[in-house]
Amino acid sequence: MGQKIAQGVYDFRIMREDGYVYVDKTALLGDLVTGGRDAYYFISRPRRFGKSLMLSTLKYIFQGKRDLFKGLAIDKMDYDWAEYPVLHFSFAGIKVKTLEAFERNFCLRVKKVLTEAECSWNEEASPDANFNQAITELAKKKGKPVVILIDEYDAPVGHALADAKLASDIRQDLSDFYIQIKECASDVRFMMMTGVTRFAQLSVFSALNNLNDLTMDARYATLLGYTEEELDANFDEDLREHAEIMDLSYEDYRAELRRWYNGYRFAKNNPVRVYNPVAIAKTLGPKEPTFAPTWSKTGTPSVLINYLSDHELTEMDYDNVENISEDDLDICRLEAILPVSILYQSGYLTIKDYSEWGFTLGVPNEEVRRGLALLLAQYATKGFAVDYHGSLCTLLSKCDFQGFFAKLKALYAHLTYGSTEIHVHESSYLRPLYALLASHPALRVIAEDTQAKGRADLVVESQRNIYVFELKVDKTAAEALAQIKERGYAEPYKALGKPIHLIGLNFKSATHSLDDAVVEPLA
Repeated sequence: MGQKIAQGVYDFRIMREDGYVYVDKTALLGDLVTGGRDAYYFISRPRRFGKSLMLSTLKYIFQGKRDLFKGLAIDKMDYDWAEYPVLHFSFAGIKVKTLEAFERNFCLRVKKVLTEAECSWNEEASPDANFNQAITELAKKKGKPVVILIDEYDAPVGHALADAKLASDIRQDLSDFYIQIKECASDVRFMMMTGVTRFAQLSVFSALNNLNDLTMDARYATLLGYTEEELDANFDEDLREHAEIMDLSYEDYRAELRRWYNGYRFAKNNPVRVYNPVAIAKTLGPKEPTFAPTWSKTGTPSVLINYLSDHELTEMDYDNVENISEDDLDICRLEAILPVSILYQSGYLTIKDYSEWGFTLGVPNEEVRRGLALLLAQYATKGFAVDYHGSLCTLLSKCDFQGFFAKLKALYAHLTYGSTEIHVHESSYLRPLYALLASHPALRVIAEDTQAKGRADLVVESQRNIYVFELKVDKTAAEALAQIKERGYAEPYKALGKPIHLIGLNFKSATHSLDDAVVEPLA
């Protein structure tokens, strides 16, 4: 019988008192809390990556709740366990449809935290003025400097990114609030701020000139997320039980688990990769007999759609985004956000490599690949019925090739490729097709499958069939089909014992349309 694995509990005290598995990160947290008064920290990670649990853990450390940490690394460290006053904010979920709605809800959120900490509240004063007064008042009343924990500092700006003016106004309000931390520095013992994005122009980063940014600090690359060693130490029984349920050898199971959920790298000078903790919890908790998207189903950042153009949809190779600078990964100008910044900070891309030429980014794992494919498929078919990409995949799985080709022609007739583009590379036609097919949970899709005699453009596996695609531009579908046969692209899949269908597609560059399509079963 497996352990208690929390799938929706992010309070450290509840996890410890109720016997949930807690992957011990307190050695790293101990280094931070014993770092003296110059303890102003910021860390950015994708959503649902353990940031809230980390702040909850810090809260109980600074409240002196040593009994909750019995047996953990920090319990053995030289820490005084003094009790400090704590102000713990979370700005996720604040309504931001208008500036007035934001300011009203932000004020209520701040008031709740301050009044629960028994601080006075002046209805005539702004939230930032009340915040300033609360820090000074609390430090004097308790005789100890204040600990400030801020979860999702950037959420209100992120929710408003589709409206640059609104986002900018909200950013200014937040800056006025955060600047109070510096104004009251003599009364602050520790500050930790977390978020999904790093807005380089949010004045907190310039005002708090002693802010320690841990986002790419190699020492804290594993502060959030699980390493392979942490899986072994904390989930061995559950992993083995799940492997049996899936009828896989333990080695094959771990390889598939790694392919599905590992792959995040957060430091240029530390190559270690981590699993998304929510993905692990939602996989090992229910132990279903299959791997499936977990993290990506906890919410799709719809704002991404607003920043993906047709050109970027077809031209960006999401598995190999090269020569990216660290500045490219920050959001500097709200009115000119780079799609790569949004995709990286929201967790759809991660660091694959780093050199003197900059970062190489790519999709971290299979579940994120499917989530991104669904996002791009929804974008590609936004002018069609909601279930367009679903029906396209269903037609393919049923081997209704006439219907499948008809829908593909309609799709490509709808797509645009940029007003200045005269020539569109073959890969520009391949990526929308990949996104559409890879978005369906019943299909396993491999793009540009490298083999002994070349690379198959697209290989799709359903429960009953295999489909091998080759795409051409300004040639013929027959030539595409001939290449599949000549280079034996289907050979590696014969051992699966499923019917194999060879599909050739040809596109006309003058009209950017699907010109010809042919299918043939493999003899």
